[in-house]
Amino acid sequence: MRFAEEIVVDEFLPTFRSMLAEDLRERGLTQSEVADALGISQSAVSKYAHGDVAQNARVREDERIVRLVDEIGDGLATGSMSRVQALVEVEVLIRRLEDHDLISQLHEERMPELEGHGGDFNVHDPDDELRATERVLSSVRRGLRVIEQTGGFTSLIPAVGSNLCECLPGADGIDDVAGVPGRIFDVKGRATIPAKPEFGVSEHVASILLAARSHGVDARAALNVRYDPDIVARLEDLGHETAEFDAEYDNLSEAVGAALDETPDATVLYHTGGYGIEPITYVLADSAEEAADIARKLV
Repeated sequence: MRFAEEIVVDEFLPTFRSMLAEDLRERGLTQSEVADALGISQSAVSKYAHGDVAQNARVREDERIVRLVDEIGDGLATGSMSRVQALVEVEVLIRRLEDHDLISQLHEERMPELEGHGGDFNVHDPDDELRATERVLSSVRRGLRVIEQTGGFTSLIPAVGSNLCECLPGADGIDDVAGVPGRIFDVKGRATIPAKPEFGVSEHVASILLAARSHGVDARAALNVRYDPDIVARLEDLGHETAEFDAEYDNLSEAVGAALDETPDATVLYHTGGYGIEPITYVLADSAEEAADIARKLV
């Protein structure tokens, strides 16, 4: 009697780890760095690199597995993907391959009595909350990389600082929105990100995003930059609908809603300030990376 998990351990994982170790080495990581990324010993990395571990050709040639190796390799090498997210992505793929797919086929071959039945082990839901939160955090990290690599981004940072946020699909509160703790500031001409993104740390920009979503906007992300008529005009030139709201209105959500009633397709919200309130522009987008890319086009 053989379990599907044995196929995963004996055939899928050795092949997958070999492929990922090769990918990371090709990206310039040292043997030690690969070992840290994969959570294995350097001697194990050496075995994978030298082909001393038996691999399954069908696993190695599966296009979905090849794509995931490339995605995780890039994410781990650049820091845009955490080890937790990488683990979740692999786990989800494994469960899919167990469900009348490659792993169930290999399982049937190793245990002929299963022929015609296939494995149907949907242990991990692809829409699991852990996976969703890790995907959002990964998206924010990618957006922050765009900001860090954009020369002149500091010219867009308001005095109160910028923040880049993205929310979960069903977000209904600030705790469902990931952003930068402490905001992004200009430190000696460089956009400085003080800490890794977390959920529930961006009260203001998150509130604008949630207010927009509550009034029919499909955006999942937001980035605030300084207000300037030229910046708003530039965004309009790039094809964005803009809407002005009253920053001094008692209810922020109602103020944003009133602006969106006038311009329901707006993807840029702004206000011109008020007593003790700095004027700000908010870029709304489908993802944090997209929001950062829009800002990149402004400098």
